[in-house]
Amino acid sequence: MFPLTLATPLVLLLVFILYIARATFFGPKHLKNGCKPPPGPPSLPIIGHLHLLGNLPHRTFETLAKKYGPIMSLRLGSVPAIVVSSPEAARLFLKTHDAVFANRPKIQATELMSYGSTGVATIEYGPYWRNIRKFCTLELFSPSKIESFAPLRKNEVGILVESIKKAAIAHEVIDLTLLAADFIETITYEMILGRSKDDRFDMKGLIHECGRLAGAFNISDYVPFLAGIDLQGLTRDMKKVSKDMDVMLETIMEEYEQDPNKQNGHHMNFIDKLLSLLHKPINPQDEEIHVLDKTKIKAIILDLIVAAYESTATTLSWTFSELLRNPRVMKKLQQEIQNVVGLNKMVEETDMPKLKYLDMLMRELFRLHPVAPFLIAHESMEDITINGYFINKKSRIIVNAWAIGRDPKIWSENVEEFYPERFIDSNIDLKGRDFELIPFGSGRRGCPGMNLGLTTDKFIVAQLMHCFDWELPNGMKPEEFDMNESFGLTIPRDKHIFALPTYRLVQ
Repeated sequence: MFPLTLATPLVLLLVFILYIARATFFGPKHLKNGCKPPPGPPSLPIIGHLHLLGNLPHRTFETLAKKYGPIMSLRLGSVPAIVVSSPEAARLFLKTHDAVFANRPKIQATELMSYGSTGVATIEYGPYWRNIRKFCTLELFSPSKIESFAPLRKNEVGILVESIKKAAIAHEVIDLTLLAADFIETITYEMILGRSKDDRFDMKGLIHECGRLAGAFNISDYVPFLAGIDLQGLTRDMKKVSKDMDVMLETIMEEYEQDPNKQNGHHMNFIDKLLSLLHKPINPQDEEIHVLDKTKIKAIILDLIVAAYESTATTLSWTFSELLRNPRVMKKLQQEIQNVVGLNKMVEETDMPKLKYLDMLMRELFRLHPVAPFLIAHESMEDITINGYFINKKSRIIVNAWAIGRDPKIWSENVEEFYPERFIDSNIDLKGRDFELIPFGSGRRGCPGMNLGLTTDKFIVAQLMHCFDWELPNGMKPEEFDMNESFGLTIPRDKHIFALPTYRLVQ
C-alpha cells in the first residue's frame, strides 16, 4: 500500500491519463447538432497525431487521406486540424464557405518573424488586411505594374544568358540553382525595394532560413506548455533571423527617408509609396481607422520579398529539373519557341502568348510541384457543419494541394509522369477557379502575386531553353537525376542542379 500522501497524487495522475486517453482514442461520437467530426486516425495523449508527420508531411497526409477520406480530422497537439485532399472538398472550404475560413492562424514563426503576424499573407482577416492587399495589388501586382517591370526582366535575363554563354563556350558545368537564385534576388530587390542588389546583406540566405522555419512543424505551436523549452531550437533560430532581417529592412528604410531625391518629384517606387503612408490612415473612409507605422511597413515588405523570392526560386528549380529529366519535353518546348521566334534572336515577352506548349508545361509543373504543398493554413472563424461533419471554431485548415495534384482519379494513371500534353484542350488553369489545380490558393486569401510570378517564370524558362541546349554532367542519364525534395514553407529541391549548356542561337 502506498502512503496516502503518495497514493493520492498517483491516483489522480492515473485518472487524468485515463481521461485524456479516453477522450483522445474514443472521443465524443456527436459534437453538435448530432454531427460527428470528420474521420481520422487514433491519436496519442498530449501530442495527438504529431508523431505521424514524418519528414515530408504532405506525403504522410496523402497516405492517411486514402484511408480516412478527403476531409480528415487530426489533432496536432492541442490544435484541431482538418486536412483537405480533394477538389470537391477544397471547393467547399475555399469557395462555398470561404468567408468562414478566411482567417490565418497565429503561429510562433509569424509572430516572431512577421512582426506579430502583420504581413500581407499572415495578418488576420478583416478591414486592415483588405486595405493592405488592395494597396499591394494596385502598386505591385496590377497588369500595368507587371508590364512596367518588363525592361528589368529583359535586362537581367540578358545578363544571365551572357553569363551562361561564357560557360558554354568554355564547356563548363554550371550551378543552375545558384544562377537562378542570384537572378531572382536581383529582380526582387529592384521590384520591391526599388534598388540594386545590396551586398551588405545576405537576403537569399535570410529568406531561405525564413522559409525553412516558417514551414517547420513547430512543437511549440501545438504543445504550448513546451514552448519555453524550445526542444527543436526553432525559437532561437527565429529570433536570430528576425533580428537580421530587421537590421536589413531598418537600414533600407532609413536610407530611403534620408534620400534627398525624395523631395525632387522623382518617380516613386513601391517602397516610396509605402513610406509616404507612414503614420497616415490607409482607410480614412472606414469606421475603424488603421494607421501604418514602421513595424507594419516592415512586415509588409518582408512578406512580399519572401514570397517573391521563395516561390520563383522553387518554381524554376523544379522546372529545370523536370526538363533535364525529360529530354522529350525539353526538345518539344525548344521546337515551339524556335517556330515562333526563330534561331537568330532571343525571346521577347510579346512572344509569350504564342507559346502554348510552355503554358501547358507550367500547368503540369505546378500540378506536380506546387510551391507550397499545403498552401498557407486557414483557420475557421466560427463553428460550422460541412458535408455532415462538425468543425470547431479555431480549427486549422490544411489544404493538401500536393496530394490533389497527384490524385490518379483526377489525372489518370500516369499521374507521376511529367506530361504537359495532358492539358491539351483543357480549360483547367492556375487562377483558383478550378480546384483540381490550386497552387496559388483560391478565394479571398489566394496569392495576389500570381500573375507577376508566372510572367517571370515563363520568361526565364523560355529564354534559357531557347538560347541553350542542356545536358546532365558526367554522362548522367535522365533517370539517374536526383529528384529528392525538402520540406518547408515551400518544397525546394534537396540538392542543387548542375548542367552543361551549349549555346544554340545563330548570332
